[in-house]
Amino acid sequence: MAEAWIRLLGIPEILRSEGTQVQPRGRKSWALLAYLLLGRRKATRSSLASLLFADAEDPLGALRWNLSQLRRALGPEIELAGDPLTVVLPENWHCDVESILGPRATGLIDSSAIEGELLEGLSFPECSAFDAWLIVERHRIANAVQTVIYEEAVAALAAGAPQAAASLATKVAGLDPFNANFQSVLIKSLIAAGDQAGARKHVLQCADDFRRELGVELPEEIRRALVPEKRSTGPLVPASAVTVHSYLEAASASRAAGAVDRAMDQLRTAGELAERTGRNDLRAETLIALAGGLIHSVGARGAAVDALLHKSLTLLPKDEASPLTAAAYCDLGWLSSLRGTPESAIRWLDRAERCSEGLPKEQAKILTARGMTELNTARYGPGHGALDASVELAVMTGDRRQEAIAMAMNGHGYLLQGNLGRAAAVLDKALAVVSSEHWTAFAPFVEALRGAAYLAEGKLDEATDYIDHATVLASLTGNNAFMIVSADAQARLHLALGESRIAQQHIHQVQGLSPGWVWAGGRLMDTACEVALATQSPEASVRASRLTELASRSGMRELVVRAHSHRGVLGDAEAAEAVPFLARGIDNPALESYLAARKQLTGWQGDD
Repeated sequence: MAEAWIRLLGIPEILRSEGTQVQPRGRKSWALLAYLLLGRRKATRSSLASLLFADAEDPLGALRWNLSQLRRALGPEIELAGDPLTVVLPENWHCDVESILGPRATGLIDSSAIEGELLEGLSFPECSAFDAWLIVERHRIANAVQTVIYEEAVAALAAGAPQAAASLATKVAGLDPFNANFQSVLIKSLIAAGDQAGARKHVLQCADDFRRELGVELPEEIRRALVPEKRSTGPLVPASAVTVHSYLEAASASRAAGAVDRAMDQLRTAGELAERTGRNDLRAETLIALAGGLIHSVGARGAAVDALLHKSLTLLPKDEASPLTAAAYCDLGWLSSLRGTPESAIRWLDRAERCSEGLPKEQAKILTARGMTELNTARYGPGHGALDASVELAVMTGDRRQEAIAMAMNGHGYLLQGNLGRAAAVLDKALAVVSSEHWTAFAPFVEALRGAAYLAEGKLDEATDYIDHATVLASLTGNNAFMIVSADAQARLHLALGESRIAQQHIHQVQGLSPGWVWAGGRLMDTACEVALATQSPEASVRASRLTELASRSGMRELVVRAHSHRGVLGDAEAAEAVPFLARGIDNPALESYLAARKQLTGWQGDD
């Protein structure tokens, strides 16, 4: 059957490989098609009429006319019917955006085929709710496009195709020139392709751009991309499976004891020994172990970690059930979730799940990463389901630290939903496990959440004790994400105490940190908006706009709603009108109460 494409990126069009090209008439036909293909909830005819044709004399009639335009352009093989309305594409039909967001985004891609923004050139100012949705989707899809191109560049570099990697990296670095990961993989690709002079020239250009445009020095991630890694083992250390595993075991013991620097040295030594053995299985095992140490102990989130994981996958049987393959995919999913690219996270975690059959320890980690991803995107039911299953598997396998992570994340979700009893119970269990494991590095995250739960209950003394302790521990451990979570709790505590100036100080102290966990950075921005509103700061509008963009790019639906809510309070009538539409489908009583208190749950008349 002839292939056909629906192009929604750039100037929209329908492309068939043969036959006459027929395009829908009118921008609202394209708006309707985009919403039906990309909307994450089923849409009834009456809600679509309210969304797109409320200004028409006969909204349902206008909807029917636009549906007829779509059917004419798509042809009889496309099913476009029902109430709720659905579009069913045959196997030979494709949508460029779905190919980016869905599981098909694998293998080298033609980056020229995914240029432009969603419905480029079209706007719908008379449909404020739809226009808000479109802007959010444009940010989200732009982020997803960049992520796919970046991941393909890293994979090409790991597979020994530096020219292809450099081409892809050039493309993605051009889309976001101040993303250190994108620039880093471009520099490494140029070096691998033998263009040392080009790599050095590009680093100098980056340094100039960062100073001139952002007023900051070149990020360390970019600077390190020019420097080859140094080896530390000597010829007297025998290279064998026994010595490799000895160093891996020593590194595991060092990490458990909190000796992170020593553990990293031991992991690098294991990797160098594995290279000398020439055995792919040992090389992959040490690469994954080093990546895991960097991610979970050092807090590394950069392209160097991605490179380790992608390289390990080139050394392992593809998509076979294996703890190593599952671990590599799981860590790639975990990183994607932390970076705020949920579509990429789900793709990696799906692959990890397929490789983890009969491996309950790996399954527990995968489920925790999946649960965190769902909570980040305000899908609370699936998130808690995944985390509950993770806890069960962690208990079954005796992995106490994994149990604590899953319980803490579960408590985090319950806290966001205002389910304070369950949040307190789960977080207390997590704290007990952290204490029994003497896991000081993880304690500040759980303590900050427990303090926030006390704060929500109005128990200010208990909240202060936990949040103060978490703040000190987070600072001592140097974990950026936990420092931001603790600062957020401090700011909310002092805002509740009427001490807005102190709340602002806590926010300011961590604003320059790279968050490591994008959701935590977004949450802090949300708190900064609350503080700015409370103090009537002129920065409130700028902060709310920045939160809108960050939350939209990262698929953080609840923070998208809160950003629009803040803008509504500041007098943006269109943002306020979009709030109830954007909040649909988010099952969170706490959010509903918050918006109701601001009188922002009325105005949009959709019924689905």
